Amino acid sequence: MKAIVDLFSTDYGLMSAGVILFIIVMAVWFQRFFARKIAESERAARKP
Repeated sequence: MKAIVDLFSTDYGLMSAGVILFIIVMAVWFQRFFARKIAESERAARKP
């Protein structure tokens, strides 16, 4: 329980939470970006 309190009440905890959130958002963005590029590449490869 102390770890959760430290995570949201200290400067280093808030920075850690911010970094974790940023990494998760960045991972979702990259997944969508690469999926879109792969789909575009597949469509371009099918066109004669």
